[in-house]
Amino acid sequence: MRRLFGSVRARATLGATLVVAVALVAAGAAVLLSLRTNLHGEAGTQAERSARAVATELAVGRAYDELPLDAEDRPVQVVDEDGRLVAVSEDLERIGGTGTGAVRPQAGAGAPEDEGEEGELEPGEIGERPAYSDGFATIDGETEDYRFAALPVETPDRGTLTVYAGAPLSAEHSAVGSALTAMLIGFPLLLAVVAGVTWLVTGRALRPVEGIRREMAAITASEDLARRVPVPDTHDEVARLATTTNETLAALETSVERQRRFVADASHELRSPIASLRTQLEVGAAHPELLDLGGAVEDTVRLQRLAADLLLLARLDAGERPADGRVDLAALAREAAEGRSGVTVRAQEGVAVAGSRGQLERVLANLLDNAQRHARSVVEVSVRREGTAAVVGVADDGDGVPAGDRERVFERFVRLDAARSRDDGGAGLGLAIARDVAVRHGGTLTVRDAPAGGALFELRLPSV
Repeated sequence: MRRLFGSVRARATLGATLVVAVALVAAGAAVLLSLRTNLHGEAGTQAERSARAVATELAVGRAYDELPLDAEDRPVQVVDEDGRLVAVSEDLERIGGTGTGAVRPQAGAGAPEDEGEEGELEPGEIGERPAYSDGFATIDGETEDYRFAALPVETPDRGTLTVYAGAPLSAEHSAVGSALTAMLIGFPLLLAVVAGVTWLVTGRALRPVEGIRREMAAITASEDLARRVPVPDTHDEVARLATTTNETLAALETSVERQRRFVADASHELRSPIASLRTQLEVGAAHPELLDLGGAVEDTVRLQRLAADLLLLARLDAGERPADGRVDLAALAREAAEGRSGVTVRAQEGVAVAGSRGQLERVLANLLDNAQRHARSVVEVSVRREGTAAVVGVADDGDGVPAGDRERVFERFVRLDAARSRDDGGAGLGLAIARDVAVRHGGTLTVRDAPAGGALFELRLPSV
């Protein structure tokens, strides 16, 4: 059963069919009940009309044998106040439901149980509210169900009489039976149509989803992230799903390509200091007097810094969240500038942010290293509050960053032509690390022209 209804198409068809079935059963029951009630009430009205016609004749003193009791399908009984049957339809053979089963005038019959409650009637007056009951009657050998109306009448000379008149319920039974038969035949056909239409519609609606699934399976098998799933021209939820899937694939392709470039660039950057260090050690092993110990230490330190940068980038790419602490940016700026020549600090007090002190120290250190590398003589650090943002600016009086390179400088392993020297320019990871840390702290890092003509790097973070 689980496999049978394991698809969305099958479950949607079953659900729609069940809902329609419940609605049809409820509607059919209501229609049958309303039809039966209406026809039952109509039969009672006809029975009352017949009883009132006979009662009218009795009220004016008409003799029993002159009463209009010859209707073929309307059995009538007249009972006196002692419960004796005094008049009856000619062809009535058997009756039930009127309080007396007698079909011929007789004495000793009990008072009818269904006689309506009436007050004292004046001679010639007919009761207003009849009492109703259901029963049967056999007329000319045919037995049918009837709706009986009992109506009291006060006669001038015969006391209180009760007229029982019946109307057949055959029309009700026939109509209800026909309606029920039509429902039993029509409802299954209608449910079959609903199920078929739902199956076709859901199949058509889900066909693009199956196409998306097949393409995703092919992409997974081929590992070709350049492929995209088909987008149906329906402008519905499935089309939006396909669009979002393609956007996800594009982001994944970009991420994977970025990771590949990162690994390739990291391998290239690591190869140079390792090769240099190995060469120096091999020369030192063969000719100890030629060992450049200072150069070996310098290469080792450079290798250590590069490894630390790569490790930090790996943690940032893995989604490492900064520590939740309060950091005073003014104090942090002064500590970062301490011991650096040509660096001045202008800091507004009380500017603080939430985040990792160690990572924000790394950002300021990288920005100051970059500024000192390109400055002619002056580097200025400013800390201020602008609305709800804390702004840290690092400006230099160097050549600045060309407008076309102001985004590229934040890419990993990117060194502009003026900074190609590995000794002076580093590995090209400082600004990339600074921007990644800024983004992780909910902020931004941008570059523009400084008032002194150099570059101005601005770090904006939410203040606390």
